[in-house]
Amino acid sequence: MLELCQTDPEVFRALRAEIKRQTDQLEMIASENFVSEAVIQAEGSVFMNKYAEGYPEHRYYGGCENMDTVEQLAIDRLNMLFGSEYANVQPHSGSQANMAVYFAALNPGDTILAMSLAHGGHLSHGASVSFSGRLFNVVNYGVNRDTETIDFDQVARLARECRPRLIVAGASAYPRTIEFDMFRQIADEVGAYLLVDMAHIAGLVAAGIHPSPVPFAEFVTSTTHKTLRGPRGGFILAKEQFGRLINSQIFPGIQGGPLMHVIAAKAVAFQEALGDEYKTYTQQIVANARKLAEVLKDRGFRLVSGGTDNHLVLVDLSTRGLTGAEAEQRLELAGITVNKNAIPFDKQPPKVTSGIRIGTPAVTTRGLGVADMEEIANYIADLLATDVPDAIVRDVRKKVMDICKRYPLYEKRLKRYNEAIEQGCEA
Repeated sequence: MLELCQTDPEVFRALRAEIKRQTDQLEMIASENFVSEAVIQAEGSVFMNKYAEGYPEHRYYGGCENMDTVEQLAIDRLNMLFGSEYANVQPHSGSQANMAVYFAALNPGDTILAMSLAHGGHLSHGASVSFSGRLFNVVNYGVNRDTETIDFDQVARLARECRPRLIVAGASAYPRTIEFDMFRQIADEVGAYLLVDMAHIAGLVAAGIHPSPVPFAEFVTSTTHKTLRGPRGGFILAKEQFGRLINSQIFPGIQGGPLMHVIAAKAVAFQEALGDEYKTYTQQIVANARKLAEVLKDRGFRLVSGGTDNHLVLVDLSTRGLTGAEAEQRLELAGITVNKNAIPFDKQPPKVTSGIRIGTPAVTTRGLGVADMEEIANYIADLLATDVPDAIVRDVRKKVMDICKRYPLYEKRLKRYNEAIEQGCEA
């Protein structure tokens, strides 16, 4: 760390401050997690120096033998993890993975049937501000107003009406199990491809905690972070018959040189996910989310769909005189990081929202269990009362710091930053 501090003290200070923030706060954004030191070491390696356009044993640059090794390891481990026939580990993000599938399966102007962003879908599933909404004709399905679960009657009706070329299943703010077999039946009826974006639940699927989409979908995309606990990036799984087409849509279709240091880190994360401890970890994620939901319900909060089957809880604040934006800010002051989030049929604009999304992957990585979640849920409930004195916020902040000290994070890494300062670095 001394070299970084001497070369660029401003970046050094920002990195040290971010480690302190992650260490001293409870990270409860559902799409975030903490990677292992092994993953960090792989990503921060000399692999970042190398161009490797193409695929293993078919590169457009020399000197790629080690690139081939790590990419093939990532591919093989990913296929083993999900029982898939084909995998591409080069997408830089989940959105780019989705883009490659769209370009492989569709022509511009073709129709996509996908979950509405307002009901829990993702930007890349056809939002008007996204490339997906600009290039394709997108029809949205949503959740049932009463159950707040996916309205399959609506999905089937819209599919028959619009005859989509592709149906997209998957969400970024949906707390219930997704029934991929139902989507498959509807796709078969109208002759559509099925794409499942499992970015949020990939880790749960890998461990057998959530049903797998792989047997049901022609295409499956995901990020490699979130519940999968890897570096920030994406991947695509598909039936073998689509492999060459998908490869060509990633490179040279939408990307140039792959980020080999990130692919190396993906390989490490996939190896970790194949271990026995990983299943125990994902089981704890779900147990923690359910305890969080239980306590919040007991404290009088309304939860979208009434609870959770996975890693996240969506809390409706519309009857409590508090917006999602206000709740996010108040919790942040107390050291609990969540994000404001729209709820189905939300009357507030997206930058305000009537809800918050709370997730358990990152705190579970730190080692917190259900007893800790009960404690934290009560702190959240205390903080989200109508009028909260500053003294209560300060008191909860102290208690959150105590929890963080009980479950330390990145101690060795922070120590190295501090040692650089002790060695005379003027940070």
